[in-house]
Amino acid sequence: MGIRFFLFPDFCLCAEAAESSQPISNEELSRLFHEANSFFSEANKLALSDPQQATSLYEKSILRLERIIKDGGIENGRLYYNIGNIYFRIKDIGRAILNYRRAAQYIGNDLNLQKNLEFARNTRKDQIEEKQETKILKTVFFWHYDLSAKIRFILFTISSGLVWIFAALRIFSKRPVFRWIVSISAALSILFAGSSAVEYITLRNSVPGVIISQEVIARKGNSASYEKSFKEPLHAGTEFVLLENRGAWLRVELPDARTCWVPESDVELVR
Repeated sequence: MGIRFFLFPDFCLCAEAAESSQPISNEELSRLFHEANSFFSEANKLALSDPQQATSLYEKSILRLERIIKDGGIENGRLYYNIGNIYFRIKDIGRAILNYRRAAQYIGNDLNLQKNLEFARNTRKDQIEEKQETKILKTVFFWHYDLSAKIRFILFTISSGLVWIFAALRIFSKRPVFRWIVSISAALSILFAGSSAVEYITLRNSVPGVIISQEVIARKGNSASYEKSFKEPLHAGTEFVLLENRGAWLRVELPDARTCWVPESDVELVR
Protein backbone atom coordinates (compact mmCIF):
# COMPACT_ATOMS: atom_id res chain seq x y z
CA MET A 1 0.00 0.00 0.00
CA GLY A 2 1.28 3.48 -0.85
CA ILE A 3 0.89 6.84 0.80
CA ARG A 4 -2.12 8.80 -0.47
CA PHE A 5 -1.51 12.54 -0.96
CA PHE A 6 -4.20 15.17 -1.23
CA LEU A 7 -4.01 18.97 -1.40
CA PHE A 8 -7.08 21.13 -0.88
CA PRO A 9 -7.81 24.31 -2.86
CA ASP A 10 -7.20 27.66 -1.20
CA PHE A 11 -10.67 28.23 0.20
CA CYS A 12 -10.40 25.13 2.40
CA LEU A 13 -7.40 26.63 4.10
CA CYS A 14 -9.41 29.24 5.92
CA ALA A 15 -12.53 27.17 6.48
CA GLU A 16 -11.09 25.53 9.58
CA ALA A 17 -9.02 28.41 10.89
CA ALA A 18 -8.28 28.39 14.59
CA GLU A 19 -9.91 31.06 16.70
CA SER A 20 -6.95 33.36 17.13
CA SER A 21 -5.66 36.67 15.85
CA GLN A 22 -4.05 36.16 12.46
CA PRO A 23 -0.51 37.62 12.29
CA ILE A 24 -0.38 37.43 8.48
CA SER A 25 -2.95 38.43 5.88
CA ASN A 26 -5.23 36.14 3.88
CA GLU A 27 -3.33 37.16 0.75
CA GLU A 28 -0.08 35.98 2.33
CA LEU A 29 -1.72 32.74 3.40
CA SER A 30 -2.96 32.16 -0.13
CA ARG A 31 0.50 32.88 -1.54
CA LEU A 32 2.15 30.44 0.87
CA PHE A 33 -0.33 27.74 0.02
CA HIS A 34 0.08 28.25 -3.73
CA GLU A 35 3.87 28.11 -3.35
CA ALA A 36 3.61 24.93 -1.26
CA ASN A 37 1.49 23.34 -3.99
CA SER A 38 3.87 24.51 -6.68
CA PHE A 39 7.00 23.22 -4.94
CA PHE A 40 5.28 19.91 -4.26
CA SER A 41 4.25 19.50 -7.92
CA GLU A 42 7.78 20.35 -9.14
CA ALA A 43 9.27 17.89 -6.65
CA ASN A 44 7.02 15.11 -7.92
CA LYS A 45 8.25 15.69 -11.48
CA LEU A 46 11.90 15.46 -10.36
CA ALA A 47 11.50 12.61 -7.86
CA LEU A 48 12.98 9.99 -10.21
CA SER A 49 15.37 12.06 -12.34
CA ASP A 50 16.84 14.29 -9.61
CA PRO A 51 16.00 12.98 -6.09
CA GLN A 52 18.25 15.50 -4.34
CA GLN A 53 16.56 18.51 -5.97
CA ALA A 54 13.16 16.92 -5.35
CA THR A 55 13.92 16.61 -1.65
CA SER A 56 14.93 20.28 -1.54
CA LEU A 57 11.61 21.26 -3.14
CA TYR A 58 9.63 19.02 -0.79
CA GLU A 59 11.33 20.73 2.15
CA LYS A 60 10.40 24.17 0.76
CA SER A 61 6.80 23.01 0.51
CA ILE A 62 6.88 21.85 4.13
CA LEU A 63 8.32 25.18 5.31
CA ARG A 64 5.45 27.08 3.77
CA LEU A 65 2.76 24.78 5.14
CA GLU A 66 4.33 24.95 8.59
CA ARG A 67 4.45 28.73 8.40
CA ILE A 68 0.72 28.74 7.62
CA ILE A 69 0.22 26.91 10.92
CA LYS A 70 2.74 28.83 13.00
CA ASP A 71 2.32 32.39 11.70
CA GLY A 72 -1.13 32.17 10.18
CA GLY A 73 -2.85 30.80 13.26
CA ILE A 74 -4.46 28.04 11.18
CA GLU A 75 -4.56 24.45 12.36
CA ASN A 76 -6.62 21.80 10.62
CA GLY A 77 -6.37 18.13 9.85
CA ARG A 78 -5.76 18.53 6.12
CA LEU A 79 -2.72 20.72 6.63
CA TYR A 80 -1.14 18.29 9.09
CA TYR A 81 -2.08 15.39 6.83
CA ASN A 82 -0.33 16.98 3.84
CA ILE A 83 2.74 17.84 5.90
CA GLY A 84 2.90 14.26 7.15
CA ASN A 85 2.71 12.94 3.59
CA ILE A 86 5.56 15.17 2.40
CA TYR A 87 7.74 14.16 5.35
CA PHE A 88 7.07 10.55 4.41
CA ARG A 89 8.16 11.32 0.84
CA ILE A 90 11.55 12.50 2.12
CA LYS A 91 11.80 9.47 4.43
CA ASP A 92 11.46 11.46 7.67
CA ILE A 93 9.34 8.83 9.41
CA GLY A 94 9.38 10.55 12.81
CA ARG A 95 7.90 13.81 11.60
CA ALA A 96 5.52 11.98 9.25
CA ILE A 97 3.98 10.06 12.16
CA LEU A 98 4.01 13.20 14.33
CA ASN A 99 1.96 15.14 11.78
CA TYR A 100 -0.38 12.23 11.10
CA ARG A 101 -1.05 12.09 14.86
CA ARG A 102 -1.75 15.83 14.85
CA ALA A 103 -4.07 15.44 11.87
CA ALA A 104 -5.94 12.68 13.71
CA GLN A 105 -7.01 15.21 16.35
CA TYR A 106 -9.18 16.86 13.67
CA ILE A 107 -9.97 14.16 11.09
CA GLY A 108 -9.43 10.96 13.04
CA ASN A 109 -12.12 9.09 11.07
CA ASP A 110 -10.50 9.84 7.68
CA LEU A 111 -9.71 6.46 6.08
CA ASN A 112 -6.74 7.74 4.06
CA LEU A 113 -5.19 9.22 7.19
CA GLN A 114 -5.70 5.98 9.11
CA LYS A 115 -4.09 3.94 6.32
CA ASN A 116 -1.15 6.32 5.94
CA LEU A 117 -0.51 6.38 9.69
CA GLU A 118 -0.60 2.59 9.86
CA PHE A 119 1.71 2.33 6.84
CA ALA A 120 4.20 4.80 8.35
CA ARG A 121 4.17 2.93 11.66
CA ASN A 122 4.93 -0.32 9.87
CA THR A 123 8.01 1.21 8.22
CA ARG A 124 9.67 2.55 11.38
CA LYS A 125 12.60 0.64 12.82
CA ASP A 126 11.24 0.13 16.36
CA GLN A 127 8.23 -2.19 16.40
CA ILE A 128 7.22 -2.02 20.05
CA GLU A 129 4.14 -4.03 21.00
CA GLU A 130 1.48 -2.47 23.19
CA LYS A 131 1.22 -3.68 26.75
CA GLN A 132 -1.22 -6.55 27.31
CA GLU A 133 -3.64 -4.39 29.30
CA THR A 134 -4.05 -2.00 26.37
CA LYS A 135 -4.67 -4.88 23.95
CA ILE A 136 -7.38 -6.29 26.23
CA LEU A 137 -9.04 -2.88 26.61
CA LYS A 138 -9.07 -2.35 22.84
CA THR A 139 -10.68 -5.75 22.37
CA VAL A 140 -13.32 -5.43 25.10
CA PHE A 141 -14.17 -1.78 24.42
CA PHE A 142 -13.66 -1.97 20.64
CA TRP A 143 -16.44 0.54 19.98
CA HIS A 144 -14.57 3.16 22.03
CA TYR A 145 -11.29 2.70 20.17
CA ASP A 146 -12.55 1.84 16.68
CA LEU A 147 -15.27 4.48 16.32
CA SER A 148 -14.30 8.14 15.95
CA ALA A 149 -15.50 10.72 18.47
CA LYS A 150 -17.81 12.16 15.80
CA ILE A 151 -19.49 8.79 15.14
CA ARG A 152 -19.87 8.11 18.86
CA PHE A 153 -21.49 11.52 19.35
CA ILE A 154 -23.94 10.83 16.51
CA LEU A 155 -24.83 7.45 18.05
CA PHE A 156 -25.27 9.10 21.45
CA THR A 157 -27.62 11.69 19.92
CA ILE A 158 -29.67 9.02 18.13
CA SER A 159 -29.96 6.74 21.18
CA SER A 160 -30.89 9.69 23.42
CA GLY A 161 -33.55 10.76 20.94
CA LEU A 162 -35.00 7.25 20.89
CA VAL A 163 -35.24 7.27 24.69
CA TRP A 164 -37.42 10.39 24.69
CA ILE A 165 -39.51 9.35 21.68
CA PHE A 166 -40.41 5.91 22.98
CA ALA A 167 -40.76 7.12 26.57
CA ALA A 168 -43.42 9.52 25.25
CA LEU A 169 -45.10 6.75 23.27
CA ARG A 170 -45.36 4.64 26.41
CA ILE A 171 -47.71 7.25 27.83
CA PHE A 172 -50.24 6.25 25.16
CA SER A 173 -49.34 2.57 24.82
CA LYS A 174 -47.95 0.03 27.28
CA ARG A 175 -46.50 -2.27 24.66
CA PRO A 176 -43.52 -4.23 26.09
CA VAL A 177 -41.46 -3.50 22.99
CA PHE A 178 -41.49 0.22 23.82
CA ARG A 179 -40.07 -0.48 27.26
CA TRP A 180 -37.30 -2.60 25.74
CA ILE A 181 -36.42 0.10 23.22
CA VAL A 182 -36.28 2.74 25.98
CA SER A 183 -34.06 0.51 28.14
CA ILE A 184 -31.66 -0.42 25.33
CA SER A 185 -31.46 3.16 24.04
CA ALA A 186 -30.82 4.49 27.55
CA ALA A 187 -28.02 1.95 28.02
CA LEU A 188 -26.44 2.96 24.71
CA SER A 189 -26.73 6.64 25.63
CA ILE A 190 -24.91 6.02 28.91
CA LEU A 191 -22.31 3.92 27.09
CA PHE A 192 -21.46 6.57 24.50
CA ALA A 193 -21.64 9.42 27.02
CA GLY A 194 -19.21 7.54 29.26
CA SER A 195 -16.93 6.93 26.27
CA SER A 196 -16.84 10.65 25.49
CA ALA A 197 -16.12 11.49 29.13
CA VAL A 198 -13.24 8.99 29.26
CA GLU A 199 -11.78 10.39 26.05
CA TYR A 200 -12.03 13.95 27.37
CA ILE A 201 -10.23 13.02 30.60
CA THR A 202 -7.59 11.09 28.65
CA LEU A 203 -6.95 14.03 26.32
CA ARG A 204 -6.53 16.36 29.28
CA ASN A 205 -4.18 14.09 31.23
CA SER A 206 -2.26 12.30 28.48
CA VAL A 207 0.38 14.07 26.37
CA PRO A 208 1.58 11.90 23.47
CA GLY A 209 4.79 12.46 21.59
CA VAL A 210 7.05 11.04 18.87
CA ILE A 211 10.79 10.63 18.55
CA ILE A 212 11.94 12.67 15.54
CA SER A 213 15.72 12.10 15.60
CA GLN A 214 17.02 9.14 13.63
CA GLU A 215 18.52 7.57 16.77
CA VAL A 216 18.17 8.37 20.46
CA ILE A 217 19.90 6.77 23.44
CA ALA A 218 17.35 6.46 26.23
CA ARG A 219 18.73 7.02 29.75
CA LYS A 220 17.77 6.00 33.28
CA GLY A 221 17.90 9.62 34.43
CA ASN A 222 17.68 13.17 33.13
CA SER A 223 21.29 13.48 32.03
CA ALA A 224 23.65 11.91 29.50
CA SER A 225 25.75 10.71 32.45
CA TYR A 226 23.10 8.15 33.44
CA GLU A 227 23.21 4.55 32.24
CA LYS A 228 21.41 3.49 29.11
CA SER A 229 17.86 2.30 29.69
CA PHE A 230 18.04 -0.26 26.87
CA LYS A 231 20.75 -2.09 24.97
CA GLU A 232 19.58 -0.63 21.66
CA PRO A 233 18.75 3.04 20.95
CA LEU A 234 15.26 4.21 20.09
CA HIS A 235 14.57 5.40 16.56
CA ALA A 236 12.51 7.94 14.64
CA GLY A 237 8.78 7.31 14.74
CA THR A 238 8.68 5.64 18.15
CA GLU A 239 5.67 6.95 20.04
CA PHE A 240 5.36 7.61 23.74
CA VAL A 241 3.33 9.29 26.46
CA LEU A 242 4.93 12.10 28.47
CA LEU A 243 5.27 11.38 32.19
CA GLU A 244 7.50 14.22 33.36
CA ASN A 245 9.11 17.29 31.83
CA ARG A 246 12.36 18.61 33.25
CA GLY A 247 13.22 21.05 30.50
CA ALA A 248 16.06 19.51 28.54
CA TRP A 249 14.97 15.96 29.41
CA LEU A 250 11.61 14.20 29.31
CA ARG A 251 10.56 11.08 31.17
CA VAL A 252 8.37 9.03 28.84
CA GLU A 253 6.44 5.77 28.75
CA LEU A 254 6.69 3.56 25.67
CA PRO A 255 3.73 1.51 24.32
CA ASP A 256 4.97 -1.60 26.16
CA ALA A 257 4.96 0.31 29.52
CA ARG A 258 8.76 0.67 29.77
CA THR A 259 9.89 4.10 30.94
CA CYS A 260 13.03 6.10 30.21
CA TRP A 261 14.45 9.60 29.83
CA VAL A 262 15.06 11.16 26.41
CA PRO A 263 16.48 14.56 25.38
CA GLU A 264 13.78 17.13 24.66
CA SER A 265 15.60 18.12 21.45
CA ASP A 266 15.10 14.63 19.98
CA VAL A 267 11.32 14.49 20.33
CA GLU A 268 8.18 16.51 19.66
CA LEU A 269 4.85 16.43 21.45
CA VAL A 270 1.70 15.87 19.45
CA ARG A 271 -0.07 18.71 21.28
